Amino acid sequence: MERRKILHNCLIATMQHRDVPYGLLEDGAVVLENEHITWCGVLKDLPVDFHNAERFDLEGRLVTPALIDCHTHTVYGGNRALEFEMRLNGATYEDVARSGGGIVSTVAATRDASEAELVADALPRVDAFIAEGISTIEIKSGYGLDRETELRMLRAARKIAKVRDVDVITTYLGAHAVPLEYSGREDAYIDEICLPTLRIAVEEGLVDSVDAFCEGIAFQPDQVAKVFDLARNLDLPIKIHAEQLSNLGGAKLAARYNALSADHLEYLDEQGATAMASAGMVAVILPGAFYTLRETQKPPIDMLRHHSVPMAIATDANPGSSPMTSLLLAMNMACTLFKMTPEEALIGTTRNAARSLGLGDRGVVQEGYRADLAVWDVKHPSEFAYRIGFNPLKTRIIGGKL
Repeated sequence: MERRKILHNCLIATMQHRDVPYGLLEDGAVVLENEHITWCGVLKDLPVDFHNAERFDLEGRLVTPALIDCHTHTVYGGNRALEFEMRLNGATYEDVARSGGGIVSTVAATRDASEAELVADALPRVDAFIAEGISTIEIKSGYGLDRETELRMLRAARKIAKVRDVDVITTYLGAHAVPLEYSGREDAYIDEICLPTLRIAVEEGLVDSVDAFCEGIAFQPDQVAKVFDLARNLDLPIKIHAEQLSNLGGAKLAARYNALSADHLEYLDEQGATAMASAGMVAVILPGAFYTLRETQKPPIDMLRHHSVPMAIATDANPGSSPMTSLLLAMNMACTLFKMTPEEALIGTTRNAARSLGLGDRGVVQEGYRADLAVWDVKHPSEFAYRIGFNPLKTRIIGGKL
């Protein structure tokens, strides 16, 4: 049995007390036992039962929940640097996609890669996440677009959690794009590839949730509904890429399925925001794609606030529209580009990020929660959103392991 450990002489951003910014505790202490937090509070209030526990002096540093990246496409083959150059020369995201590029251009490289190669290519990106205090990463499939490769991507994502000290949530995104061999036959792709592959993936224990890209260059709402109907029958949580380039009502559709989140949302309207609020959904804000694609339509942050829709922030790490592996940079972008507050940014990468993945055991510093923590060389949590290209992580604590 592991000994109890006390982290003390620290400022704690608990992220749970709504009446105190960041839930800050001065001169705080956290008691860890095995994988969980046993107690959290002001050091002078430490219960007598814990006085003999091993102590670790954090020398005034800041403690937060470990960060969570709740929307990534970390597993894929190749890269799309040349397409990035095309866009800089004037091509739009839709132009690239309709000319056979975009998501589909990654498919060939991913199909050609073995599971070991996919893992090896992904690990540098995963290591970048870990270096910024991240404990949990969501990884989507969606670059195989055939049965064999989609399953291989999911297996690679599962393997990452075995070779790195990080939790991986796998999301099946078979409805990401239409492969060239099914061009113009979107319904046939859904029926013949997407749905059967999801059934197999569930049988093999490879899937934690299901996602779909509801957009003019991807799938229409009625096609997405087929995927969500099966996901619901399989008792899988649902997420959606929605309202990124236009408004097809994807968020409203997902709300009918009590989805965990709708992500992107630049073109979300009032009806969509109301539906999300009623369903208890999280809005996942992805500034990396907005920045990389040089978009001008911003997500309606004020509308989301007005309807009390919780907001998470993620990197959307992917080879085409957001080749970013810094969640700290995503926090800065959300503030500078979308006028989110630094507190909203930290909530969005801890408490609300956990909620967007259906994880009720992490994201705050509180008794009974997982002891996934990050210790930072900063004086105040506002520094996370303030700094650009600076990583102040001192140490990462996962499952109570220092």
